[in-house]
Amino acid sequence: MKVITQNFGTLYHPKTALVFYQTDKRNKDTYVEYFDMDKSGNPINAHPLTEREAKILAKSLNLNTKKEKKQEFLKPKGILSTHILHLNPSENGSVIWYTKAGKRQLYFSENLEIPSVRAKVPAMLWLATRRSLKIFALSSNRRPTEKTSLFYAPFFNVYENGNVCMGTVNIDIQNSASVEEFMEKWEEYFFNSYFSHLMNEHNPINGNYVNLWKSLIDNEKPFPKEVLKSANRTLKNLL
Repeated sequence: MKVITQNFGTLYHPKTALVFYQTDKRNKDTYVEYFDMDKSGNPINAHPLTEREAKILAKSLNLNTKKEKKQEFLKPKGILSTHILHLNPSENGSVIWYTKAGKRQLYFSENLEIPSVRAKVPAMLWLATRRSLKIFALSSNRRPTEKTSLFYAPFFNVYENGNVCMGTVNIDIQNSASVEEFMEKWEEYFFNSYFSHLMNEHNPINGNYVNLWKSLIDNEKPFPKEVLKSANRTLKNLL
């Protein structure tokens, strides 16, 4: 005879049951009764649902919900965008993507005496986890490869290693965020925060930083790539 028991699925046995009762009144009252199940699957030992049993049930439902949300984290809504370069859908998660040069709304602190308006920015490379952001500039709009050279991002509040100081920005990336929502959130956090100062006196461009941004106000010319300063690394260094 051929043994086929290994092909059987896991057998689940009924252990408990809950029955919800409601009145027929307009303002319905609800009563929950708890049953144990005997070996034959019949309900026995009926009693009102206790506070302890309710807590166990709530904890079980909450754990299942958290598990489902973790499974949704960084899951794409559809076909992956060509702007996504690397995706690590783990619990903390990370995404590397790039954006093309264009106009962005920028906010500057009053002490810089730079108007907060839309201005041209270069193509950018983004690397984000649920809790941190690292950015660099790119010299063209072409899709980067591992060998693509990176440049310092020409913005205030960015360290020499590319890490962004988010200041008082409240980072709130949901466990269920799709990869599209994740990228959109980080771009919003970065461009909606106020640029205020250079980090550790690191000047990320060739030239005067404040004068650069003042010259880009009300200017339709592309961001001057010649001011970008090499970060002495390639995309491969971030993988």
